Amino acid sequence: MTRFPYAVLRVLLPALFLTSLPCAHTAIAQEYPNKPIRVIVPAAPGGALDRLSRMVAEKLQAKWRQPVIAENRPGGGGNVGAEFVFKSAPDAYTLLFTDAGQIALYKNLLYSKLAYDPDAFAMVSLVTRSPAVLVVHPKVKEDDVQQLIAFARANPDKLNYGSAGNGTTLHLAGELFKAKAGVKIVHIPYKGSGPALADLLGGQVDMMFHGLGFVLPHIRAGKLRPLGIGTEKRNALLPNVPPIAEVLPGFAAISWHVMVAPPGTPPALTNSLSAAIAESLRLPDVTRQLSDLGIEPIGSTPAEMAGFIAQERERFASVIRSNGISAD
Repeated sequence: MTRFPYAVLRVLLPALFLTSLPCAHTAIAQEYPNKPIRVIVPAAPGGALDRLSRMVAEKLQAKWRQPVIAENRPGGGGNVGAEFVFKSAPDAYTLLFTDAGQIALYKNLLYSKLAYDPDAFAMVSLVTRSPAVLVVHPKVKEDDVQQLIAFARANPDKLNYGSAGNGTTLHLAGELFKAKAGVKIVHIPYKGSGPALADLLGGQVDMMFHGLGFVLPHIRAGKLRPLGIGTEKRNALLPNVPPIAEVLPGFAAISWHVMVAPPGTPPALTNSLSAAIAESLRLPDVTRQLSDLGIEPIGSTPAEMAGFIAQERERFASVIRSNGISAD
């Protein structure tokens, strides 16, 4: 009787297993989703991050006819929610909808140690992007950026500004403004842009950088006054508001939001999710709603998102290091 060459079998079995994986992942993607999906929002309710996540969740739920639930898990500058998703099963049923902090800025820049690895998340989509605008409460009497800087220089630490939390793009916009203007302004971090904006409207906070879309109604109602915008050119929705870069050359501030999945999530699932998000953002009612808010719908592929994140990390790294900014 001829003996079976088990040594050959030991070589062939792993190869056969690996070649079967793409087929298995494709089958999983075709069945996805077949149960409720949780979209974790690492911020308090009411802010831009929260509201955009619910808009996306609503459209995905309508498309898939499965519950898609936005769940707030604020705390630790967004790290509580990010860590929860990081440790979740890699099946795309628990997702993270967030901004720059957890994905592009925390590791090796703002935090010396994290309980998760931002680089290990599975990229899904760069969802939206919008310019940040510097807004002040009406009690602030200065009418433009030059006057605000002059007041801040003459009165160190008398002004304060709110942000969505340590390490967020809105925090870094404030720190970049302080560094370029050579002023001292007190930073007040919140657990999301919603609580920060509420205190700005209430007069407990003097000023804030915020994504244009969700402060525009308050600007139009006269509850907030815009002094400058974070893009190189004026925005059609605020044609009389000049770019801050006209006063502080090189200043730039944008707000953006992304979707990621736990490490190890199969590409077939992240690609399926990415395509569904892009399709949702192209719906006429979504496009109109975002356009009215000055928010640009993106809906990128995972690969495009990875390239964007790399560029943003490089851009912010110089700001963080040159100004000694830390969230530890």
